[in-house]
Amino acid sequence: MSGESATERLSRLLAMVPWLLAHQGVPLAEAAAAFGVPERQLVKDLELLFVCGLPGHMPDDLIEADWEGGFVYVGNADAIARPLRLGVDEALALIVGLRALADVPGLGDRDALDRALAKLEGAAGTAAAPAGSVRVDLDAGTDPAVVQACEDALRRRRRLHLRYLVPRRDETTERDVDPMRVLTVDGHWYLEAYCHRVEDVRTFRLDRVVDVRVLEVDGTPPPTARSRDLGTGVFEPGPDDRLVTLHLAPAARWVVDYYPVESVTEQPDGLLVGIRTADLAWLRQLVLRLGGAARVIDPPALADDVRRTAESALAAYQTAAEEDVRAVGG
Repeated sequence: MSGESATERLSRLLAMVPWLLAHQGVPLAEAAAAFGVPERQLVKDLELLFVCGLPGHMPDDLIEADWEGGFVYVGNADAIARPLRLGVDEALALIVGLRALADVPGLGDRDALDRALAKLEGAAGTAAAPAGSVRVDLDAGTDPAVVQACEDALRRRRRLHLRYLVPRRDETTERDVDPMRVLTVDGHWYLEAYCHRVEDVRTFRLDRVVDVRVLEVDGTPPPTARSRDLGTGVFEPGPDDRLVTLHLAPAARWVVDYYPVESVTEQPDGLLVGIRTADLAWLRQLVLRLGGAARVIDPPALADDVRRTAESALAAYQTAAEEDVRAVGG
């Protein structure tokens, strides 16, 4: 189906298998109507089921699906014939997640969330008690007013004007964007939007938004704007980005929370961090600002560059200090 996400199709397939098992020999047209899809889409779903099954991928592990003659038969699918029951840990995780979601600014259908949470807590009974001692802090550094403005613009299809801090260049930029979605990834709020400044889709971390205004201008993204798959993270390195390895002392651990990093390894005296960047000059400035709290491990050329720059700055400082002493003494 055009525009259907993989998640939506997977949900239908998981519901379809037990239904078809309980309605063996159902006419193809009736099964398609039951799931609100055209017959040709149902056939595509059955073709997909035909190559799914238990690990091993041997013929006896795969789901059997037959729709020849216009009637649907499914077999060898007992493992998913009934909905799976939640374990205690899974139920607790859902309860904690729903309670955290209830605190999200600008949440739409809060009544539906409250009903789902009440049902889940009722089914869990006393097993839900430990969830009360867990609190999820969703990016306390983000101004709730920024999240609300983004949600408002998204809901009303309005354009946003952002003043946005770009840490890698240590500058604040101004840009107009058409919002596409607001989401959280790894504990931080993000806005995915079509940026008119670069004429492409960009993801903005909301704790770096200095100011936001909802414009009374249509904010519908162009048809070419496509959301990224953020399942592997927000940062997407470019083909020309260099991998730089830094050693961070405890005083500089905040770097991994503020900048996109590729890897983090605990060391007895701090962190070993991998950062990909196309701008080595920016990274050099970052290391210099951190002083002795950061050290370049690799590449060696960047480490030498940082050392020479630091020595030059120190020599200039010492010269200036000596001139001040002579001026005072004279």
